[in-house]
Amino acid sequence: MEIRDYLLILRRSWTLVLALTLVGLLGAGAASVLIQPTYKSDTQLFVAIQNSGSVQELAQGNTFSQARVQSYVKTVTTPTVLQPVIDSLGLQVTSSELASKISASTDLNTVLITVSVSDRSPVQAAAIAQAVADSLIKAVDNLERPKAGGTSPVRLSVITPAATPTAPAAPNTKLNLVIGVLIGLAAGIGGAFLRASLDSRVRGETDVRRITSASILGGIAFDPEAPRRPLVTQIAAQSPRAESFRQIRTNLQFAHVSHERKTVLVTSSVPGEGKSTMATNLAISLAQSGQSVALIDADLRRPMVGEYLGLERNAGLTTALVGHADLDDLLQLWGEDGLYVLTSGQIPPNPSELLGSEAMKVLISRLEQTFDAVVIDAPPLLPVTDAAVLAQHVGGVVLVVGSQKLRHKDLEQSLAALAMVEADILGIVINRVPTKGPDAYSYTYYSYTQEEPKGSPGRSKRGSRKASSRAASPSRGTSSSTISPDPKNQVGTVDGLFDRREREASVFPAGRIPRD
Repeated sequence: MEIRDYLLILRRSWTLVLALTLVGLLGAGAASVLIQPTYKSDTQLFVAIQNSGSVQELAQGNTFSQARVQSYVKTVTTPTVLQPVIDSLGLQVTSSELASKISASTDLNTVLITVSVSDRSPVQAAAIAQAVADSLIKAVDNLERPKAGGTSPVRLSVITPAATPTAPAAPNTKLNLVIGVLIGLAAGIGGAFLRASLDSRVRGETDVRRITSASILGGIAFDPEAPRRPLVTQIAAQSPRAESFRQIRTNLQFAHVSHERKTVLVTSSVPGEGKSTMATNLAISLAQSGQSVALIDADLRRPMVGEYLGLERNAGLTTALVGHADLDDLLQLWGEDGLYVLTSGQIPPNPSELLGSEAMKVLISRLEQTFDAVVIDAPPLLPVTDAAVLAQHVGGVVLVVGSQKLRHKDLEQSLAALAMVEADILGIVINRVPTKGPDAYSYTYYSYTQEEPKGSPGRSKRGSRKASSRAASPSRGTSSSTISPDPKNQVGTVDGLFDRREREASVFPAGRIPRD
């Protein structure tokens, strides 16, 4: 994984990281409030050797005192020093309990001893510190006094008396908050990577590219209105969703330019990824570009094309395959752009056998001789074998991937199923991509006018279409409007915008979406 992959994981789980960081901050703040404050008082003593004051004796005395200071530090927390403190102050604690509140230290190569006392009362902390210093002076004097009598050669003096502290030494609120933030941040980052390792859903283009090198024809942004208005003719012509289908159409034409077959199979890995909507809108977009298009609903298990377009589906593909009616009589004209639809017909008990039959192969070949493009809506790959069977009779396959619905292993199995039948994968379309966030697949384009949707064409009459071959004219791939030589004049209208998109796509590799 590269650095940008790690950053992508953090961007996907930024809410988790932020939430745990705030939890750590609030936890540290609550702990700082709930912990009872503790006060600390310090006192400092100086260790000196009593001698005549000659230079040699001073040097020897300094060496002697430095060697003894460490022993005096250890003596501070012994009962010899602490018991007199307890008796003098009337404390209701044992010497070991009092020792837990006291610490003593000394700096290297010095004869200074620092005694620190922590207590919940600032006054008592100062009193105990001063009493410990006085008791240590007496204890050392008794310990160092010669047995033969006389004075002790070592003398301790208080050079910094204990003072009553004005502010608590603990808790350190600022330090606690910093520690809480760091702990929460670490927990959030760890949770983000754990979540990424456990989440196997395909979220966007980055995940798809990790699994396959197939071209990505485009992405369809998530639209909450799509279930209610699934067709591209039901939305504004300049809307991002409509523009997405036009870009996919353009990229598909370039990906399919070297193929002799005109049929494109649209399928997905599992149900619910939007492959029927994709196939229908792709056929509509191809027809709007001036081509004659045939749309076949080959999903003989859950047909949806007839429902989307408002067409009769009781007579259709299965009717033609079993020979009960001629294909010309079953094609239904939809709209005014030359789109002919062959609905599913009656649902048969043996869909796989019908779709893999010689009659299906002949039907596709006949449509390819008549139309400029043939789009087939096929069942999902993983639940049934229908799509894999059909893939052997078409020019190429477009695989629809539902963002945040499909898992990595399912996509891998679908690609393996297509590779097993040696299907030509023209590209992948990512559907329901988030409009915001790290996995957004968005673009912008310029427009001076906003066109309102006029609604989908009504139920079209079923008519016969004689099998007369139509040669695709050059103008069918572009808008019928006159193209101005000045590129600037091609931005203000829908037709001019589409012409500019077509030209931009021609200089990009297949599967790459040009961005403004």
